[in-house]
Amino acid sequence: MASPPPPDDALSVEGLERLFASLNHASGIIAAVSGGPDSMALMQLLARWHATGSRPPVLVATIDHGLRAEAAEEAAFVAREADALGLPHRVLAWTGDKPRTGIQEAARAARYRLLADHAQAAGTSHLVTAHTLDDQAETIMMRLARGSGLSGLAGMRGEMERHGIVHVRPFLGWPKARLLDLCRSQGWRFVEDPSNTNTLYARVRWRGLMPLLATEGLDAERLARFAERAARADEALDRKAREALDRAEPSNAGDSLSFQAGILASEPFEIALRVLAQALGRAGLALENSRLNRLEACTERLREAIGAGEALRLTIAGALVRLDRSGRVSIGAEPPRQRGR
Repeated sequence: MASPPPPDDALSVEGLERLFASLNHASGIIAAVSGGPDSMALMQLLARWHATGSRPPVLVATIDHGLRAEAAEEAAFVAREADALGLPHRVLAWTGDKPRTGIQEAARAARYRLLADHAQAAGTSHLVTAHTLDDQAETIMMRLARGSGLSGLAGMRGEMERHGIVHVRPFLGWPKARLLDLCRSQGWRFVEDPSNTNTLYARVRWRGLMPLLATEGLDAERLARFAERAARADEALDRKAREALDRAEPSNAGDSLSFQAGILASEPFEIALRVLAQALGRAGLALENSRLNRLEACTERLREAIGAGEALRLTIAGALVRLDRSGRVSIGAEPPRQRGR
């Protein structure tokens, strides 16, 4: 977790260079700016950094989710502020029918899809968002409440690949209050999104609980430190699982993958779980984190069948997993006629 600079360093050339160092080799940068204080601070600091030397081009994008009447005016406000800084701006609209439930999750998926498509069309390699330490803490608590595994509890990464674009979160170690103070002290204008106080949304309800948790010692910094440790453990377990899968003589045949089943029984359960998940990934069948319970059940059934010397067929996330009596597991796409059974 990157620590925020001291107040007198936030706007210095050295401070800006440390903050955005990973962007120097980008072919171009898309900055996602909604108009709130976090993202407006991001845009202002990126503009200052860009002016300090030979930097990659910075483009600003605002998502209009089509969910609030005020969104169009907020996007126009960002466009005016970006223009004043000499930064090109584009509004990306989420069109089409919206789901009746899970609207925040659907909006998030649409947002990243639109940003990635725009980045690829513009020939840029990096996406930058203004997620903060507070956002990280809320994310961890929400994932914990949903029963997430270790990968989910590692929280948001400071840098990751998303849809072929490098997604960077330079403020992940910064408290939200620091960015708000920076906007106010510098006279940077911003807008308030009323959805940020709408308790219909789970994130807003968790935000309201965070001060109470902090009084018991579970503050944003401690949650972020937990996420760092979870991320280290998650990375180590994934590495061991890759090594285990490689030892299991994986073989690709068309769109399917097979490997020696014994590895699922001989390794600790957590490694076996990840071997199966990685095998699914190598077969082009990525598993959503929300299906962790299903993955655990499949791993347990496979281990039991291997121990009993039995054959087994099961399905998960659109994949057909087969254990044959010769001791190999094969994974391929589930035939369309069988889906839903």
